Amino acid sequence: MKIEEVQSTTRQQRVAAHTHIKGLGLDAQGCALAIGTGMVGQEKAREAAGVVVELIRTKKMAGRALLLAGAPGTGKTALALAVAQELGPKVPFCPMVGSEVYSSEVKKTEILMENFRRAIGLRIKENKEVYEGEVTEITPEETENPLGGYGRTISHVLLGLKTTKGAKQLRLDPSIYEQMQKEKVAIGDVIYVEGSTGAVKRVGRSDAYATEFDLEAEEYVPLPKGDVHKKKEIVQDVSLHDLDVANARPQGGGNDLVSVMGSVLKPKKTEITEKLRTEINRVVNRYIDQGVAELVPGVLFVDEVHMLDIECFTYLNRALESSLAPIVIFATNRGVCTIRGTDIVSPHGVPVDLLDRMLILRTMPYSLEEIVQIMSIRAEIESLEIDDEALAALGEIGIRTSLRYAVQMLTPSRIVAETNGRDTINLSDVEEVDDLFFDAKASAAILAKSEGYLA
Repeated sequence: MKIEEVQSTTRQQRVAAHTHIKGLGLDAQGCALAIGTGMVGQEKAREAAGVVVELIRTKKMAGRALLLAGAPGTGKTALALAVAQELGPKVPFCPMVGSEVYSSEVKKTEILMENFRRAIGLRIKENKEVYEGEVTEITPEETENPLGGYGRTISHVLLGLKTTKGAKQLRLDPSIYEQMQKEKVAIGDVIYVEGSTGAVKRVGRSDAYATEFDLEAEEYVPLPKGDVHKKKEIVQDVSLHDLDVANARPQGGGNDLVSVMGSVLKPKKTEITEKLRTEINRVVNRYIDQGVAELVPGVLFVDEVHMLDIECFTYLNRALESSLAPIVIFATNRGVCTIRGTDIVSPHGVPVDLLDRMLILRTMPYSLEEIVQIMSIRAEIESLEIDDEALAALGEIGIRTSLRYAVQMLTPSRIVAETNGRDTINLSDVEEVDDLFFDAKASAAILAKSEGYLA
């Protein structure tokens, strides 16, 4: 009798380049641990990023900028993602690349502003009056049709609701009865009715009726606790860009085919005017003054910032100084190069007046021990078994070529090991893969020898 192992059907998590990063890896005093939460080395940069996170949390950093500068493969993007992880899910984090601004449909400055607004959150607190309970009666009261004729119209509806604490009978408008019919509310359902808007929401069927049928496609919910009439505080998180978009689109008149087709055929990108944004800012500021909402300045991460041109940089000067501005983290791997759109040479390809507004953070190349440590973390994340000799060899390759090339060699090495009938990657597998593939430097050297032509 053959026994086979049944494969689990749970979705396997996809492993991306920075899946292993869960935070900055700092202790309570803000000092960098040698290895912590997926980050290895870069102690100075991580401690500086820890200070920035603290500034963001205390809302002291809005409108400032941070520049991560370092060679390719020294962990700039990893550091920005670690900052996002430290801030938690409630703080908006909007990543973009410098070349994203070049579009044939929308102005460069518009795309920059859009991302700025995406990175600013607004937390709106709302107190709602809600009637909640199990429906005990629905009685529509009819009257003679005022227009004459034989028809009768519904004047009002008597709705009985009960909870664990008591019961209440409500007189409702006929329009609410229509909503109840749409939601297919019946006696024995648990519903809630919003006091201010009259919106009806069916939560499910009361679990007192759970034994009514053997099989049915209903969700049973317990009888609501407390009184029928409650006050609920509802917190909504939206970004300013969401508000812009919601107000920029004309409200569709209905579900008819013409309005649906109109929304489909409209060009996807519409430019949001400065006038609309100013109006929204005014409303947002009024909400903040009333204490209804609070501003959550998030993080905008612009990778490859040297790809922006002089127009974008001059716009950034203004955008960073506006009252509603997020924390902006730039990253670049360029040294001294020309600013795009000019012939001026500047550090990092960024104009000096914008560099003045930034805190600059250097990321240093990794040492051999750190590369070996990163490789072992990656192997663990990718569920690979690898012996120490192979790890050391990958570390050497990382020093000779680059960290990215060494990380990319892990999976091909696993495939070679499996082909040879082993579960563990050893030194011979790594050497074989290194022999099969070229890194960028080796490829460039071969091209230089053959005068730029592949022989």
